[in-house]
Amino acid sequence: MKPSIYLASSAFALALSAAPAMAQDAASTDADTTASSGDEIVVVGTAGAGMRRQDAAFAVTSLDADAIAEAAPASTADVLKLVPGVAVESSGGQNGANIFVRGYPSGGDAAFVTFQSSGVPIFPPPTLSFLENSQLIRIDNTVARVEAVRGGTGSLFSNGQPGLTVNLVQREGGQYFEGMLEGSITDYGQYRADGYVSGPIDENTTFMAGGFYRQGTGVRDPQFDAEKGGQFTVNLRHDFSNDSSMLLYARYLNDRGQWLLPIPVTQNGDEISEFAGFDAHTGTLASNDVRYTTLNNGDDVDLARGRGAKVFNVGANFDVGVTDNLRLRDRMSYMGGTTFTVGLVPSGPPTTLQAYADNLYLAGVSGATTAPGATFTYVDDGSTVAGTQQVMQAGIWTVDKRIDSFVNDFAAEFEMGPNKLTAGVYYADYYARDNWNLGNGMVLSAENNARRIDINYADGTVGTRDGFMQGSTYFLNAAYDGQDIALYATDELQITDQLRIDGGVRWQRHTVDGYVRQPVSVDLDGNANTLYDNNESTFGPTQTPISYRDDAWSFTGGANFEIMPGIGIFARYSQGKSFPQFDNLREGVTDIATVKTVEGGLKVSGPMIRFYATGFHNDFDGLSSVQLVGTTPTVASGGAEATGVEVDGSVGPFYGFSLGFAGTYLDATYQDFFTGNGTIDNTGNRVQRQPKWQWRVTPSYELEVGGFRPTVYATVQYYGDRFSDPENQQLLPSFYQLDAGVSVDVMERLNLRVTGTNLTNEIGLTEGNPRIIGSQGSGTILARPILGRSFTFSAAYKF
Repeated sequence: MKPSIYLASSAFALALSAAPAMAQDAASTDADTTASSGDEIVVVGTAGAGMRRQDAAFAVTSLDADAIAEAAPASTADVLKLVPGVAVESSGGQNGANIFVRGYPSGGDAAFVTFQSSGVPIFPPPTLSFLENSQLIRIDNTVARVEAVRGGTGSLFSNGQPGLTVNLVQREGGQYFEGMLEGSITDYGQYRADGYVSGPIDENTTFMAGGFYRQGTGVRDPQFDAEKGGQFTVNLRHDFSNDSSMLLYARYLNDRGQWLLPIPVTQNGDEISEFAGFDAHTGTLASNDVRYTTLNNGDDVDLARGRGAKVFNVGANFDVGVTDNLRLRDRMSYMGGTTFTVGLVPSGPPTTLQAYADNLYLAGVSGATTAPGATFTYVDDGSTVAGTQQVMQAGIWTVDKRIDSFVNDFAAEFEMGPNKLTAGVYYADYYARDNWNLGNGMVLSAENNARRIDINYADGTVGTRDGFMQGSTYFLNAAYDGQDIALYATDELQITDQLRIDGGVRWQRHTVDGYVRQPVSVDLDGNANTLYDNNESTFGPTQTPISYRDDAWSFTGGANFEIMPGIGIFARYSQGKSFPQFDNLREGVTDIATVKTVEGGLKVSGPMIRFYATGFHNDFDGLSSVQLVGTTPTVASGGAEATGVEVDGSVGPFYGFSLGFAGTYLDATYQDFFTGNGTIDNTGNRVQRQPKWQWRVTPSYELEVGGFRPTVYATVQYYGDRFSDPENQQLLPSFYQLDAGVSVDVMERLNLRVTGTNLTNEIGLTEGNPRIIGSQGSGTILARPILGRSFTFSAAYKF
């Protein structure tokens, strides 16, 4: 029997007792290892050696390749829906997910989430505006497993993340040549090819190489191939005779996808339905008519560029046995390239074209009290449009970032008897150069695959140009250079065979230098009668410097007690820090967030059952974030507290059947937390976008029929109600999602799989309109639903 999801949520020990060979085996092991063995090695949350999950003393989840395949994640971030305590909004597409952890307040993106590759942060800042870590790496067949640690020791190691640290462990080669080729296609016409090969170079050296390529429209069809690109990874491992090892790797990612944004839907309390003429499951404003446009400043934009990254990442891990008692470990990584965002961003719900034209005139013509008559035409063919046509305003937003980073993490581990001491130095240097052009609003028909509309008034006033009713409203040019240096030390003492205690501290200094070139507004053509360019944001003559320096301490302490083999309990206290990153400093926000966490739990691991329960309480202080209200950066700051319980595990009562489960209860509220640049007090409100209840149940049944081995599995997920905004005025109702699939192994070599997602076509909202403060009212609103029902068919051949 092979359970469909391998989960562990246990306690931390800092017992870095796993030998390097064990860590290697964990990275290269085949996915057929059973969860009941209790021997899976996790690296995340440790100083680098790795440890058995059952021995770990922090809340950790480990997902193997089979678990990932059955979950059929739509993106890298989407795999985190398998992790308790984490709320994932991946309805925005392959890139730009919103990830929330254990009640940590944030306005979106993934401010308290770090993604690692082979134990090293891919990009040290967890989130910058229009860039979160999951955008920089993809999950494919070169990934052996995904590890995720919540709280606990995360604030000590790596980049000091007190929230969620996710480590993507690379598949490595062994002493046998092997590989896989896989092809898949969806019912909406998107195809993908995956593969890898691995094996020995000599008895001490192995290699792995592989990746994927994909192309298609996506579920929300914009009439062109919006999803396109791939990733290639190669690594080389060498084991030396003195119990030492070296891992070298390189990865190239060039991938993009449509940035999916809120669409019009109808809300009546907690009932959600489609807006007439707009498919809530597959609809998008993007279209061939909107794809190619020329902005007022002359820039040509192709909407198919979407949101994505073109980056190159190289790294090296060294593990050196100096003596029987002393080991040295060094992990380094360089990443460089570009990330980009081109999106069609709506600003308000549909209205009639006549009402929109009247408001546009009154807002744009000084002193006007009434609007003259107007003519309306489609841009693509010049045909007349009725004033009763429902229309929306949506803007072409473009954001380009040039980024690079160098990270080095060195640790020395000294073991003497029952005591183990680890000390390390973490260093990171990272850079970002930003060019933003936001606004650029267009008048569009409120329908699937919208068309641009021009407005001209009877008094000679020109309302639009090729559908554009405005130019740039926020033009940003900025550059930032950040450096972090941290010293950390941990000590673990095995007092008895059953009791282990540990503690650790971290000191980190955070520095940022940079500049912002302040924009100015101009009338681009000097003609007040052309409304579409009268307030154009562009480069100004003033450049404002940014300079920040500060340091802080983090620490943790815990105890783990093994009641009997396979049953243990733990308790832990930790205090972590989160420094202000580039976007906060640009707006003058310099707060250092403090997160205090008390957690403890029970872990049970046996042949037929795995059960893990973790209770936690978080206190937050000094939180701050910058939210775009319209296109204006607005600061939110203050504190919060959160109390919750995470439960996960699996049950296998008889051969062939398993039941995986995970659930979270979360009570998270703001405390002295203000939005709207300090004007709105949200004390007592629920933390936005995080439900009180969420759970998932995954039954799986496997049997053998001749040379075939079919497995049938399904997942029922429940997302409780949430609020899209800190003011708790935009309700996101609860919803269920049903996914299911069938996998068939044919003669051990060939695997055929069919996976269906959102089989009931639920209209589940994950986001309201984040670009306004407060209520959207009732009736037609803007919100972002999950993707509609879809099917993926795949075939994989192992050799």
